[in-house]
Amino acid sequence: MAASVLRRRAAVLCRTLNGISSLKPATSRCGLLLQTASYNPRPPRINLAEPYIPDKDSQKTPEWQKTPRYDRKLYGRYGSASGIDPASLWPNHEELDRTIAEESEWHPPLEVMLKNIEIKEKEETEKRLAKERLIAANMAKMPKMIADWRREKREGKLKQKEEKARRDKLLSQARERFGYALDPRSPKFLEMVAEIEKEEKKKKKLVKRKLKEEQAAASETPPAAASSSS
Repeated sequence: MAASVLRRRAAVLCRTLNGISSLKPATSRCGLLLQTASYNPRPPRINLAEPYIPDKDSQKTPEWQKTPRYDRKLYGRYGSASGIDPASLWPNHEELDRTIAEESEWHPPLEVMLKNIEIKEKEETEKRLAKERLIAANMAKMPKMIADWRREKREGKLKQKEEKARRDKLLSQARERFGYALDPRSPKFLEMVAEIEKEEKKKKKLVKRKLKEEQAAASETPPAAASSSS
């Protein structure tokens, strides 16, 4: 009966639209209204009279249909017709503790959030102050570091200059000894350098020994004899 009433109303509306305009889109609009009025949707597939309740003792029943989560789904769909005790759907003590712990971790109270923010701000302030102190200490050391760098640079240049002068001197000695210029990498030149270094070490030892003997002789001379001789 309701469908026939809708059809009559759609026909009246179509005639009204046709009276206002005789364009083609009006005819297609009337056909759409008639199609909408005659639409009869299918009833839902949920069978409330005989709901499907899986047998948990059967081996053919899938494991996911034996879980408490599926029981909650059945009770939400069929209610008391599912035969499930609503009290069994509540979480046990272990699940409740786990849920409370998760909520405390991901959704802490406002006081805890404010406390965490305060701790974080304090840590950031301490890090910033420590960084500022380190920068200030390094800036205070900067003049000495620059002076040390310049001194090392001067010493390095002086050492290079001395090494170059010594090398030129050795090349000159080699030219005087052999009568021609030698390659600094040649065995003859290296052998000559080794001999010169050996002689220099011997001379240094002699000078050092002579200095020690003079110091020993000066310490053994009595003060009276030294004054009388003067």
